[in-house]
Amino acid sequence: MHLIRGLSHLKRSDKGCVLTIGNFDGLHLGHQAVVQKLAECGRGLNLPVVVAIFEPQPLEYFLGDNAPSRLMRLREKAIEFAKLPVDELVVLSFNQELANCEAECFVEEVLAGKLKVRHLVIGDDFHFGKARRGNFAMLREKGKQFGFTVEDTGSFQLQDLRISSTIIRDLLGQGKLDEAAVLLGRPYSICGRVAHGDKRGRTIGYPTANLLLFRKNVPIEGVFAVTMTGVGEQAIKGVANVGTRPTVDGGAKVILEVHLFDFCREIYGHYVEVQFIEKIRGEVRFSSLEALRSQIIQDVAAAKKILTD
Repeated sequence: MHLIRGLSHLKRSDKGCVLTIGNFDGLHLGHQAVVQKLAECGRGLNLPVVVAIFEPQPLEYFLGDNAPSRLMRLREKAIEFAKLPVDELVVLSFNQELANCEAECFVEEVLAGKLKVRHLVIGDDFHFGKARRGNFAMLREKGKQFGFTVEDTGSFQLQDLRISSTIIRDLLGQGKLDEAAVLLGRPYSICGRVAHGDKRGRTIGYPTANLLLFRKNVPIEGVFAVTMTGVGEQAIKGVANVGTRPTVDGGAKVILEVHLFDFCREIYGHYVEVQFIEKIRGEVRFSSLEALRSQIIQDVAAAKKILTD
């Protein structure tokens, strides 16, 4: 799969492509179904399969820190898309120019002009262009003008539940990780590079691998039973805290700290993935480091039981 940042780097033959476009936050089962349908179409027409996404996501552009927490950063999306039958992942910069672009102009200049779409597959709730005026009906009319067809995937449901990033985000916020995993098709995870921390965990007997979360907010907080991949061939079990560490410093920056069981290697700089299996408790401010250490002992025992059962 080729990752293409911006339309200026796009080289498209007149043959065109089959395309889907959206945020694809979380790349859940519904999104995967859209991609699979697109891939079938691409094989039938002998055209490359292209996915276009926005960065930042539109609500992040308009709402800033008040935007809903995203399920995936760009790199995480790219990693998951690479596992699917996608030839190109095109990243469209969502800026003032794109925000002010009229829907008709977006179709003519971007979809037909730059991407040269021949068949477009979209979700049933896809809107685009200034004031979100563009919709499925407009795309079908414009498709007749510019020579492409449009297919609406409809709502993807699992056990009568419509799958959406919003529903998954709500489930994660409620600590229902098992239900979120069903809709995602995998456990919810966060990727990042292990960075140096203040090493206070070592002083109380529980060293941690720290991941800086380069995002405005995250959909989870608290203490979790986890596994980590990216270090060696096997997943490593552990317990993790996602939050601002109120007992230690209580800053505004959210940090993911993972204590790995029976593990003592230096892994600074490794790009790892932390899979969240079950929530143990919320983040709490303790009166002392000794009280925190006492709670960590209980958290470790709970995580080991969860990951063994």
